[in-house]
Amino acid sequence: MNRPEEPAEGEPLSDQKKGQTTSRGIYAIAGGVMLFAFGALVADVVHLHGEQHDTSKSAPADGKIAFTPPPESKIPDGPGGDSIRHGMAIFQNTGTEAAQYVGNGLACRNCHLDAGRKPLSAPMWSAWVSYPEYRSKNKKMNSMEDRLNGCFSYSMNGQGSPSGGPPPKGDPIYTDLEAYFHWLATGAPTGAKLEGAGFLKLKKTALGYDRLRGQVVYQQHCAECHADDGQGRTDLNSRSIFPPLWGPHSYNWGAGMTQVNNAAGFIKVNMPLGAGNTLTDQQAWDVAAWIDSQERPKDPRQKGSVADNAKAFHDKEQSFYGKTVDGHLLGTGTPPAH
Repeated sequence: MNRPEEPAEGEPLSDQKKGQTTSRGIYAIAGGVMLFAFGALVADVVHLHGEQHDTSKSAPADGKIAFTPPPESKIPDGPGGDSIRHGMAIFQNTGTEAAQYVGNGLACRNCHLDAGRKPLSAPMWSAWVSYPEYRSKNKKMNSMEDRLNGCFSYSMNGQGSPSGGPPPKGDPIYTDLEAYFHWLATGAPTGAKLEGAGFLKLKKTALGYDRLRGQVVYQQHCAECHADDGQGRTDLNSRSIFPPLWGPHSYNWGAGMTQVNNAAGFIKVNMPLGAGNTLTDQQAWDVAAWIDSQERPKDPRQKGSVADNAKAFHDKEQSFYGKTVDGHLLGTGTPPAH
């Protein structure tokens, strides 16, 4: 049985106890049902510091290099270590540490499990050695800061945040996150293809995907934790334990997780939490379709109609954006979160 994320260092003990007590209660109610989410979007697996960590590299048959990031105990002292630790805190508790720029109930760790360490959960050690990189999403070379700016804009729904957008370029938030990623990638060769990078590219089944079949999978494997309405659950301090998968508190229509293939690959490997690869490929595709066929905040790139935006940004995606489902045109957006 996995337990929810531990609070960030420096959090008042009283708040920690409140969160821990609530977490235990929710787990008891769940009756042992494991968390099913993605990511975009789950409470990540707690990193076990007692594990053996081998940062040696080897080349498997597919030519990709195996890599293991260093343990948290190896974070150095001094100003550099302080920046790394703060970056990790932002990553783990984004809505607290970067509250001004977060417009939903998510944290970076919800899509990048085990504090950005877990293979095939878009681990940050593999992302660090891949940038700068050209991205077709914005049709330009992107620095890591550009990439993070996009994450705040889409996955964290920056448009709904108190500031109305992502952190401005040059903000220390980016610096500390980059310091954390750089440290996670200690010893990883720049530009190399690392084993476990990104998400699994799951082949579509002969049946394709069906949102109504996915509704059944959702009720069986994730509604207990994320609720029938997909809004997740919070503790007494309003911190997300089981993150929202759609609606005003989830990622917006510009996020990569709105693409059914991305969601299906993440789900197959990582969900239910602690029991990845127990769902069939078909179940992963179908439940991804159910989750991604629900309304969520608008794509911040939209200037005109949904149809115009679909043609400009979504026409090559496996996405429900711009499609009419149950009489509703998806992409019109949800009311602002409160």
